[in-house]
Amino acid sequence: MARSALMSPSKLSKIENAKLAASATDVERILTAIGVSDEVKAEYTEAARASATEATAWRLLKRIGVHKGQQSAKALEAQMSTLRLFQPALVPGLLQTPEYIRAVLQRHNLSEDSLSRTINGRLERQAVLYDSAKSLRFIITEPVLRWRIVPPQMMAAQLDRIFSISRLPHVDIRIVPLRIQQRDIANHAFVIRDDRMVTVETVHAEVVVTDPRDIGLYVEKFEGFERVALSGDQMRGLVEGIRDDFLREQETG
Repeated sequence: MARSALMSPSKLSKIENAKLAASATDVERILTAIGVSDEVKAEYTEAARASATEATAWRLLKRIGVHKGQQSAKALEAQMSTLRLFQPALVPGLLQTPEYIRAVLQRHNLSEDSLSRTINGRLERQAVLYDSAKSLRFIITEPVLRWRIVPPQMMAAQLDRIFSISRLPHVDIRIVPLRIQQRDIANHAFVIRDDRMVTVETVHAEVVVTDPRDIGLYVEKFEGFERVALSGDQMRGLVEGIRDDFLREQETG
């Protein structure tokens, strides 16, 4: 049962014994695993979505094990068919190099063991990039490419990876350039999975949105930035130019 619902037996047991509140996603997975009718599934899923928004504080996730967050994300990505990700602050996790991942995660003061397990978990998640049955759409703002998370040579390698992944036919990577007049604000990062769930990372917590009305707001915002972002060879030309700046800086440093 736990395996079919893509969760650990201990988690399922805690939900069954009312020691852990089931999220809307948990409820949907369990109902799917049980094989209930569409009518029953719709009824219980709607009840689970009544609160619409769930938040998990980072301090709680750190106590449980940050690497388990990677396992949960991997399970969600295995089930989805379409991912839309907007990121104005960092290179998206699925596109990060190992060095970039380590630099990002070191902010959380993890033990070396937890850090290594979380890095490996994120790298394992990147296998989804090569699943041609999925549609993966990324929008990144130009400052992300210039934000110095790692030294110049490593930043150049990170931009090379973005360039390379953008060649995959089922992956669409777009960059919102600084030179274009904008009509919207790049408030924060968010991920839309199959128009069913939005994940938002704030300073203190991860927020999950499941109300269709709220999801629609994120879809509208994503599509707005998608229309003004550079794609294809124009996008790759911008990435290549910034990468070359980093390489020149490394050579003269």
